[in-house]
Amino acid sequence: MLLKITSKGNSASNLGFLLHKHPDRYQIEQLPYGAVHMLYPEVSEEHCSFAMHIEINSVHLARTTKENYNASFKLGHYVNDRSYVASSFLTTAISKFLGSALNGKCNKRPELVDEKLSLEIEVAAVKSRKGKSQIIDFFEPLGYTIDVEEEQLDASNPGWGSSPYFNVKLQHNEIILKGALTHLYVLLPVLDNNKHYYVSEDEVQKLLDKGGEWLKDHPAKELITKKYLKFKKSYTRLALDQLIGETDEIIPIETEEKISLHQIRLETVAEELKKLDIKTVVDLGCGEGKLLKLLLKEKQFEKVLGMDISYRSLEIAKKRLYWDRMSEYQKNKIDLIHGSLNYKDDRIAGFEGASLVEVIEHLDEPRLQALEKVVFKYAKPKNVIITTPNKEYNVLFEGMSVGQMRHSDHRFEWTRKEFETWGDRIAETFDYEVSYKPLGEVDKKYGGASQMAIFKTKKNE
Repeated sequence: MLLKITSKGNSASNLGFLLHKHPDRYQIEQLPYGAVHMLYPEVSEEHCSFAMHIEINSVHLARTTKENYNASFKLGHYVNDRSYVASSFLTTAISKFLGSALNGKCNKRPELVDEKLSLEIEVAAVKSRKGKSQIIDFFEPLGYTIDVEEEQLDASNPGWGSSPYFNVKLQHNEIILKGALTHLYVLLPVLDNNKHYYVSEDEVQKLLDKGGEWLKDHPAKELITKKYLKFKKSYTRLALDQLIGETDEIIPIETEEKISLHQIRLETVAEELKKLDIKTVVDLGCGEGKLLKLLLKEKQFEKVLGMDISYRSLEIAKKRLYWDRMSEYQKNKIDLIHGSLNYKDDRIAGFEGASLVEVIEHLDEPRLQALEKVVFKYAKPKNVIITTPNKEYNVLFEGMSVGQMRHSDHRFEWTRKEFETWGDRIAETFDYEVSYKPLGEVDKKYGGASQMAIFKTKKNE
């Protein structure tokens, strides 16, 4: 991971004052994920180059980082590009060790901060899945002349195509150093699209602080903002409102957006399961293990099982649950299995409680009928909690057109009446009692954002 900044012209060596790094010193600093080497390969009055090389400790990264950098295959946590690609690891180092320059401060020579320089910036291994065109689209509107070096994925196998990694050289004849650093700080993680830390609401303010002066006029500002904030709609809307000047100050995101509807569902289902006074639970369609994590915290539940059809989701669930660091007590309490709700499976039979959180709407009619028998006839848990979106509530969601479903993978969405008709039929057919509750914010006319059915066997077997 390498960044090189070169200042050309008269008094080029002033770069040392701006970076707060003495040209005669070779510095090594430590970050949790590796060592940062800083030096000046060349220093003269007309040509001054500063280099930052980050030596990632890939073994430490694999052992301690929660994020799976390539969840598309099982060894992605260990086999990835994090050691060399220009990513948020690089911009974190810029923020920590070149922070004064990034923020436009120079105590010894404050007059230099606003001085326009002729800069050449070289960044190795810039990742762009969209190819070099997106690199050009992001940097060219900022006044840079751009040279992008493209490589084959494997020179001995040209049929494999081009690599997504590029060596990039940016040239700007009149730019302040702060401006150049803020461009790198925002755009490199956007191109990489794989930040090593959780994107919270704080990232909105970071983006405005570092990009507010130039991003508002950038032709790709919407795409850059979305990618910087990991496509989180509420954060993106808040940031764009500030950039285009619709509001004068940062306003807090509403509480119901901070606590997502899905989180409300999970917490409500967990509470309902606790009220049932049961000890064994199976989460059918457990996904990435968010509900399992809540259940695992409760001493009441002595046995918790999660099942999902997606192997990838189960791998993510293991990481969410810190599977490798679990105590023996916890490992004896929980298990994850790969399976389908369209086939009878003895492994999910005999539980006191079962949950299906936002599962049924992903199934077409034949598969839904198969699920009904698998869950209620063969597995036959004493209690079943099912949640599904309330179709009526969709009119209250901004930007949704008439008839549009909340997710492209949904095969149907039901009104309250449709859900209750289905639930009543299930209860009658398989000898259960059923009750219904709204989930999320409740509108007087349209009901809850989501809806829940609680099934209980009529006979305690």
